[in-house]
This record gives sequence, structure tokens and C-alpha cells, in this order.
Amino acid sequence: MSFISTLPSSDLALLRHIVRKTEYAYVEAKHGKSFVTDAECDKLIDSISPEIVERMIKFGVDKGLR
Repeated sequence: MSFISTLPSSDLALLRHIVRKTEYAYVEAKHGKSFVTDAECDKLIDSISPEIVERMIKFGVDKGLR
């Protein structure tokens, strides 16, 4: 079971936004925003450790993304 299912929907949306802006910026610039799906973002989020995800959420909140 992935830890993504334990995240609140607001945190998951924030993480998807951060992943799209950082990890998939080149893909979106080349192919468009609709090319990167939520499932692709979820796979990447699930592949990193929960501690890093926690720091990413804190970063997003500190930057005013939520």
C-alpha cells in the first residue's frame, strides 16, 4: 500500500503542483500541460521517501502555494 492514499487531498494536490513545476517542467514545456497526468505525478511522489514528501509540503506551504 502506498503512503499517497494516507495524504489529505489538499496535500496531494499541492505535491502534484510542485512535481509538475519541478520534475516535469521540461515535459510540459515541450508537450503541453495535459501531457503529464495525475497518475504520473503520483508515481513519482510514491517513489520518494515520506520524509522528502513532508519537506516538499512544508516548502509549498511556506511559499504560499496553499
